Amino acid sequence: MRRSQVGTRPILLLATALALTFAPPAVTASADPPPLAPGTLAKSVQNVTDPGSNPADHGDVVNWVMSYDDPGVGGSVTVTDPIGAGQALVPGSLRVPPDWVKSWSTDGTTFSTTEPGSGVVAVRGTNPDLQPGGTSLTRLLLPPVQPTTTATGGDGFSPVLYRSANGAVESWNIYHHLVPTAPKVVCINLLTAQPCAGGPWPRPLNSTAGPLGSGNTGDLGSPMAPQFVFDPNRPGKVYFPAHTTAALGVACLDLDARANCGFVPLTPTGGSPSASNNIAGLAHVNGNLYAASTNGSVLCLTMATQTPCAGQPYTGIVAPHSDTAPNTATQYFGSTTLAGGKVFISSSPTSGAKLACFDPATNAACTGWATPKAAGPAGLITYGVFTTYTTTGDEEGVCVPPAGGVYQLHCYTIAGASLTPPAFPALPNGVLTFNPKVITGPDGHLRSYFPFWGGPISGATGCWDWNTDAACAGMAFPKTHPGVGGSGNTRDYGYDYDQAGECLLGLGDAGLLFSMDPITGASPCFRAGASLTLTTPDFYCDGASGHITGYQDARLVDIDIANIDLANSAATISKPDNTVIATLPFAPDGSVDLSGISPSTHPALVIEASLRLLNVDDFGGGNEPHLVAGFDGDPPQICFQTKLSSDCGVYSVSNTATGTDAGGALTSNTVQQPINPGQACQPNISVNKEICRDSRASRCGPGGVGPWGKTSPAGLLGILGTAYWRITVTNSGPVDAVGVSVNDSVAPGCVTAAGTFTVAAGASKQIHCSTFLLLLPLTNTASVNYSAAGAPPGTPPSTSGTSSATACSLLCILGSPDRAAELRAR
Repeated sequence: MRRSQVGTRPILLLATALALTFAPPAVTASADPPPLAPGTLAKSVQNVTDPGSNPADHGDVVNWVMSYDDPGVGGSVTVTDPIGAGQALVPGSLRVPPDWVKSWSTDGTTFSTTEPGSGVVAVRGTNPDLQPGGTSLTRLLLPPVQPTTTATGGDGFSPVLYRSANGAVESWNIYHHLVPTAPKVVCINLLTAQPCAGGPWPRPLNSTAGPLGSGNTGDLGSPMAPQFVFDPNRPGKVYFPAHTTAALGVACLDLDARANCGFVPLTPTGGSPSASNNIAGLAHVNGNLYAASTNGSVLCLTMATQTPCAGQPYTGIVAPHSDTAPNTATQYFGSTTLAGGKVFISSSPTSGAKLACFDPATNAACTGWATPKAAGPAGLITYGVFTTYTTTGDEEGVCVPPAGGVYQLHCYTIAGASLTPPAFPALPNGVLTFNPKVITGPDGHLRSYFPFWGGPISGATGCWDWNTDAACAGMAFPKTHPGVGGSGNTRDYGYDYDQAGECLLGLGDAGLLFSMDPITGASPCFRAGASLTLTTPDFYCDGASGHITGYQDARLVDIDIANIDLANSAATISKPDNTVIATLPFAPDGSVDLSGISPSTHPALVIEASLRLLNVDDFGGGNEPHLVAGFDGDPPQICFQTKLSSDCGVYSVSNTATGTDAGGALTSNTVQQPINPGQACQPNISVNKEICRDSRASRCGPGGVGPWGKTSPAGLLGILGTAYWRITVTNSGPVDAVGVSVNDSVAPGCVTAAGTFTVAAGASKQIHCSTFLLLLPLTNTASVNYSAAGAPPGTPPSTSGTSSATACSLLCILGSPDRAAELRAR
């Protein structure tokens, strides 16, 4: 048996091989993925002028609401709405959800993101990367900022960090001590480490509001040590000190629009014997911005009104310098800081650096500061001034650092008494110091980061911990930046702090933009962060409540959680006013649960993800880690308002939205808005009832010559006869009268003869009819019912006044109007 099996095995193997060789190939079942379904556009309209009123009146403003319901796939979405005839767009009324882009068209085909002054025939909302569901937002995580050579080529001064509402993360800077005409503003996109869109950079700054220009076309000069203030009520607007050839003042830069947003002159340049040549500042107190002039006066701008403060400039406060002859090329050496609600201002007269105090409550020198106080020996200048703090974080006093020479601080209390300086480690002669950046670090300690360079130091940061009243632990004072730019030659001017990413950004005379860890001083900063503002009401524009069900979560996407030190990472949830609601750890899946936060109590959340990285493997190569946060609620809305035409010929308006998304074409329902004609758009109907004063039908029918009057002649009809009537309906109003019908109870034949008809505006219509009379005299009275053309369905008809004519016997003839006229004629 075994032998038989062995002998047959080669045959079985061959048969199997042949079967496999010649068998038809197996068919593998495969199916294309089902096509994506497009989203849904739903349209409605609201009366803004008279809420709840429908139909609307001519001239009313209505709000068109488009809801876009994403099928759950997200992607690129465009919604377009032509503005139908009989209405005009209300300027500035187009609203779109967060991260959508608004655009307008005057020809229905070409769209611009700048709203035209008039003539808009279509509006559009676009989101190039809608999150699935439509009620979530996403923000890219800012990766560790590598050293970047900025377009300034040097002297860019301190960086100004800007996280815009649409997710951009940018570093702006302005050349300091530069003449007005020269280009001087630069923007770096920190997400790409490339120049921002809107270049080439640098660009000039101008006093007139409008887009940034190019070349040597500026008219705003920059000071030695500018300080920048963001407008708390105008997102993206930053103020800086500047001068024209004619004045010192405050300029505005619109970071979102890449534009100048004005210049407010505060004092004329020049003057004698002490000249206003240049400026220092800015310091922000209670909505006012303060600066100082080289002539020693304090300058002030009220942000809310963009006007000089009452009574400014306030003279005789600061020790003047660089003021002996009119020359805006001279510089103001000094700066400003705040302590105890007062503005402290350093300056550099030839007698040595001085410190002054200005009290915004009195617009005068502070109590105890009648004259500026000495802050250095003769010949010593300063570029800065900084606030000191107690170990509990309270403002204690102010110090003035030197710019060159022996490094020695001169300090005073807020009240004006001498103050022992912080015990900085010894610094070499010739070191320059500018204003520090003050932050609460990731460890909760209040810290000041001082920029140093000059003498033997080619660039370094001094970190002082006010809570310990000592140099920051684990960080040399000053900490140099080896490897940054190859040699560490950064020549630091100043820093800004990314609260979300918990990294410092530095910039200096070398033109190198770099990041630094606030705890270790290492560069680049090995952290990543994102800031996302989720304002739920901004997704809706119909004015209704109840759209939001609850918050979902915040989660990290496109990043390997294993590359994050989750134990040292967290998400801070705040209100827009920076009040912290909660600091939450990330779950192992990279999410933070937000469902416990009430959207009615907190309709807007600022979510800041601060990540400590173990490596940067997730950044680069086209991968873009990001933070996503959202809520459960109704589909988001796009709205715009139109004013309805006052033309009486417009009876209704309509709108239909269209668009495209990942699933294909979109079309909304068509919404018709009826318009009530109103008193100014009604027919003005009069009726004239007459009787033919002849008995011949040929003279009393349509076109007959009559004559016609209000009574018949004596004996015309005898005892019995036929009376011929004419009813003339005249419309002297601005619109047609439609559905006109005659009321005539005595002569129903007249009603039948008239039927239902239309009387155009400014026209008349005549109805001829007859009645066989059995009894005289007989008075026949007529009126008409009618409606205004275009009146909304269901509008009740109107009734005209009446008009009468009489078929007379002999007796009534004598008293008739026609007989009276005949007798008068005789």
